[in-house]
Amino acid sequence: MLRYFLLFWQTAFLVAVLLPIGNAQELDRSALPIPLSPFEGEIGETYKESTPDWQSPVSAPADAPNVIIILLDDVGFGQTSTFGGLIPTPNLDQLAGEGLRYNRFHTTAICGPSRAALLTGRNHHDTGNGFLMEWATGYPNYSTMIQPDTATIGRILKGNGYATWWYGKNHNTPDWETTVAGPFDRWPTGMGFEYFYGFNAGETHQFYPVLFENTVPVEPTKTPEEGYHFTTDMVDRAIARMQFSKSVAPEKPFFMYFAPGAMHAPHHVTAEWRDRFKGKFDMGWEKYREIVFQNQLDMGIIPPGTKLTPRPDWVPAWDSLSDDQKQVYTALFENFAGYFAHTDHEVGRLLDAVKELPDADNTLIMYIVGDNGASSEGGPDGTLNEIANLNGLNQSIDDILKNLDKLGGPETEPHYPVGWAWAGNTPFQWVKQVASHLGGSRNPMVISWPAKIQHDAQPRDAFLHLIDVVPTILEAASVPMPETVDGVSQKPLAGKSFLASFTHSNFQGRSEQYFEILSNRSIYSDGWKANAQHTIPWRQDLAPGNWDEDRWELYNLTEDFSEANDLASQNPTKLSEMKEKFDRAADEYHVHPLDDRGAARLAIPKPSVPGAVKNSKRFVYHSGAIRIAEPAAPPMKNNSWTLTADISSQGEQTEGVIMGFGGVAAGIVLYVKDGKPVFDYNYFDHHTKIEADTPLASGEHTIVVDFIYEGGGVGKGADVTLKVDGETVGQGTMDATVAGRFGIDTFGIGEDSGQPVTNDYQAPFKFNDKIKTVTIEIN
Repeated sequence: MLRYFLLFWQTAFLVAVLLPIGNAQELDRSALPIPLSPFEGEIGETYKESTPDWQSPVSAPADAPNVIIILLDDVGFGQTSTFGGLIPTPNLDQLAGEGLRYNRFHTTAICGPSRAALLTGRNHHDTGNGFLMEWATGYPNYSTMIQPDTATIGRILKGNGYATWWYGKNHNTPDWETTVAGPFDRWPTGMGFEYFYGFNAGETHQFYPVLFENTVPVEPTKTPEEGYHFTTDMVDRAIARMQFSKSVAPEKPFFMYFAPGAMHAPHHVTAEWRDRFKGKFDMGWEKYREIVFQNQLDMGIIPPGTKLTPRPDWVPAWDSLSDDQKQVYTALFENFAGYFAHTDHEVGRLLDAVKELPDADNTLIMYIVGDNGASSEGGPDGTLNEIANLNGLNQSIDDILKNLDKLGGPETEPHYPVGWAWAGNTPFQWVKQVASHLGGSRNPMVISWPAKIQHDAQPRDAFLHLIDVVPTILEAASVPMPETVDGVSQKPLAGKSFLASFTHSNFQGRSEQYFEILSNRSIYSDGWKANAQHTIPWRQDLAPGNWDEDRWELYNLTEDFSEANDLASQNPTKLSEMKEKFDRAADEYHVHPLDDRGAARLAIPKPSVPGAVKNSKRFVYHSGAIRIAEPAAPPMKNNSWTLTADISSQGEQTEGVIMGFGGVAAGIVLYVKDGKPVFDYNYFDHHTKIEADTPLASGEHTIVVDFIYEGGGVGKGADVTLKVDGETVGQGTMDATVAGRFGIDTFGIGEDSGQPVTNDYQAPFKFNDKIKTVTIEIN
């Protein structure tokens, strides 16, 4: 009996092990979805004459690795210690010490387009992501609507037997599609990811994130005072799911896309982390660049002979600054460094957990250190309210100094000044958004795969781009790019695999690649690069136009790693050839029409929620209507409007938010506190507050806010009247209103989810009585 028992289990083992391998070799993976395995049993008249055969879903190819992509946000080439920078990143250092560093890896120079290119393997314009969704326009290459013919790596791997998860930032779902009405096919869960935990925006508040789990809005389980921070939260959840998955199905590989909000503003971190960097950057930005440049040379990050590009006229000399300026500028960068150190620590916890997996050695980690270069969106002086800057309003030094004690905390949305962005991109010119130059588009990358990669201290110097990541993962997993996905023929991948670089240090990479963001343009071809810088990132109010007048530069990157020696005047023939190549690439990858508008494009109305009444001027909501993104909410900026709330009250015991829109940076809220109705308009931390003198009586009431906009352009003033049951209980006048966006938070009824619009209450401050309806009429 024992002999037959052992024979049975030996046979079962061989079937379990060999059949999936055989199926993987014979399986047609050219079309997704892949059907269940063929039924090979027999079906008779009854079960007695029949032979069962369980059909099975597709399995991943044999030895397919787990894959983790870690993508940071807004990081300069010269910021991390791993690439010579002065911010210690010991966990990134350790990963590099186990794998490979890449020093010629490229992004699109801004977040949403970079992420679209990374996830699809196509150029960003071909995915509809020529720029960001907040600036979207009605052209297919600028709508930010990813089409079914550019399936993501998540969808491809899911269809080939992988578990697929997305944590953190999603800046690739148009925000007018992020309500309960959907559609959900451009959410992470509709683009091939079985689980999503994160935010649908370009950034989020790290203490009050606008969170979704799959497609359901959720709130953090702790408050900032209790120690909540979003990066910690997403690491905890990523580790838990990874461990759970391997406990249940240890042989099933996973794909994890881990994209924290860091290092994008707002730079939120506790004083414990920030204070570690007190005085560390008192040398100023020129000296910072000199130190980092020498580090990069000594470490072999940049080749001998590289030149340090000079300080441009848009960055003042550090020695020319006043003491107040130096105090503010260093404090803001110390805060950023603390935030970065905290991020490295948290990512380190994830990397440590990976090492405990049963198949840790067969885990491919691709750590892309930034989706673009360091950001100058803090403006010339930096800011404690980054959303104001994006609306074209820069804070003064005096304003920042008065509130410097709040730096990094929940009440602020900090960003450092332009000079530190320039320093962070050592040794290159320019910054984030400026796709014409390497300061905008060249980012560090570290790759580890213990089963396949041996550490090499010398960086790989192949010219690579985000579009090359998808084909590399597919080759590593032995998965072909499908010809059709869900019945839709696929656009060809624009990228090419660089898997060979894992074992061959002389791998050369791409021969050609174009770049374009906000009319900043560049073309790379066989070592040459031609650049036309057009717009200034911290001047959203400027749209230069006159594209034909842009001055083109020419660099030979084979001899000039940092774009320091402009050869345009010496080699006009080569420059003309390169400009023609850009034009051909722009036609092939659908770059046109060029558009250099910043704030003006931000103010363009976006599509209505699918299924909503087009051009409606009347909106009716009920309690629980929350997390409605700004473009999907009523157009309450640059317009007159009337809000009517029909509620029930218990008198002085009644409290909570009736309508909240926006958050810490800017927004509007109607709430009841101690029984008294209150309206507050937060104009970039300047509050117009109108409060009733007496509490509501018990019973039903109608509360009305009349908002009379003075007109004559955007961002103008307004008169506000607060009424209860037809009687005026308060009035106020505003000299200016928000013209562009309230920011990164959303619209909701019955609570102020995410960030609070005002610190007069603790979010979400849910309304504790009944809201019958809230009606908003645009006048």
